[in-house]
Amino acid sequence: MASKAKAAQVDAVKTLESIEEKFEMVQVLNEKGEVINDKMMPDLSDEQLVELMSRMVYTRILDQRSISLNRQGRLGFYAPTAGQEASAIASHFALEKEDFILPGYRDVPQIIWHGLPLYKAFLFSRGHFAGNQIPEDVNVIPPQIIIGAQYVQTAGVALGLKKRGKKAVAATYTGDGGSSQGDFYEGINFAGAFGAPAVFIVQNNQFAISTPREEQTAAATIAQKAVAAGIPGVLVDGMDPLAVYAVVREARERAINGEGPSLIETLCYRYGPHTMAGDDPTRYRTSDTDNEWEKKDPIVRFRIYLEGKGLWSEEKENEVIEKAKEEIKEAIKKADDTPKQKVTDLISNMFEELPYNLQEQYEIYKEKESK
Repeated sequence: MASKAKAAQVDAVKTLESIEEKFEMVQVLNEKGEVINDKMMPDLSDEQLVELMSRMVYTRILDQRSISLNRQGRLGFYAPTAGQEASAIASHFALEKEDFILPGYRDVPQIIWHGLPLYKAFLFSRGHFAGNQIPEDVNVIPPQIIIGAQYVQTAGVALGLKKRGKKAVAATYTGDGGSSQGDFYEGINFAGAFGAPAVFIVQNNQFAISTPREEQTAAATIAQKAVAAGIPGVLVDGMDPLAVYAVVREARERAINGEGPSLIETLCYRYGPHTMAGDDPTRYRTSDTDNEWEKKDPIVRFRIYLEGKGLWSEEKENEVIEKAKEEIKEAIKKADDTPKQKVTDLISNMFEELPYNLQEQYEIYKEKESK
């Protein structure tokens, strides 16, 4: 006779469900540009609101022009950013100049607004070493190509800031795909264990290249993964710039006050392909999905809100667009005028003193380049 199943002593499923229920999405503006959460409204002046919108519009134009330049063969690697302006730009707007940013390859706009000259961003895309030569007063590192590796680096930079007594944070970004990497878990766990002042941001744009988020993890949210590391986790509407700003600003304040790191999941969407290197999003996304997310466009939503306050107009937006186009034109010319990268540059930049085998190669290419 079969024995009766032993009753569960601990309802582990109920415990999980109770945790997941607590991760509700933070939102300030709905899709119609209406304020639905006064308590989370950030303390931003009219001038700051206009500046944030200007940066978002500028970034959308930069994305459009970068895609065009890529198709012309004038840029190399490029990861489109349209649709993620609230997530990327509003989160950066919540940081300070002294903060350190460790970006992924889709996070070039943030480091441009942090002070990286635009022409250097173009050189980075081309693989030119000068694109990785960051000005000394700009606290960023070149965009990380290895998925999620910047999370481990951020934990180390944040710990360094703490040990030096700096009132600053190390902030980093990855996508939902990056949250499936081992470096993601190691980074948030290390930072949590040492109380390092880090702000970890996951821009959940729904697809890690072509893999839907729901096929990457059984977790209902990425934000809840903070629980395992013993740090605060927040899920925020990544198409709402005011909500993103408020959540990141609070995380920064906690960090500089010695309360350790936070994990923030911004729920957003990328309108274009994963990168311009041959990805075709129509093979894994439907037009219905695209259309649904276009209704949540962060620029449209914020525009409606600012127009309602009398802070924005079509004329103002056109001024920003024209400024962006002119500065992009100047920056690409400056990148074009930068001396071409040579093989000897690649060799000499690797070592202070070249090993004998590279010394031999250096001499060979030096002779070739002199002809």
